[in-house]
Amino acid sequence: MIQGSINAFREAVLPLQLRTPDGRVVDLDAVIDTGFSDYVALPPAVVSSPQLPYYGTADFELGNGDLVTFRVYTAAALWDGLEFEIPILASDGGALIGMRMLYGYQLFVDVVDGGDVIVQRRS
Repeated sequence: MIQGSINAFREAVLPLQLRTPDGRVVDLDAVIDTGFSDYVALPPAVVSSPQLPYYGTADFELGNGDLVTFRVYTAAALWDGLEFEIPILASDGGALIGMRMLYGYQLFVDVVDGGDVIVQRRS
């Protein structure tokens, strides 16, 4: 189970850990974005800081219909006791967790100031 909380902006936030190629663990707080279909998006400065391996580019359609090309990197995610490689999109804005990262899990959100955000593996 992964636990987070609702922040002052009424966003559902979860902790996220990434392992860099040199073995360091980077701790982040990331907002759940149910409109984002991939794994994780991070600001370019966060992606370049641990020098994540560059994978290539990918095109995505935004909510307004615009097509945008993102640079894609890879890192190992430490998630609910598991470690696995994921693609990470470099995108302006904050750290985001997308629906692909949550696939196979249940999401519970108590939408009040400081409310609980709980992600647990489906049984």
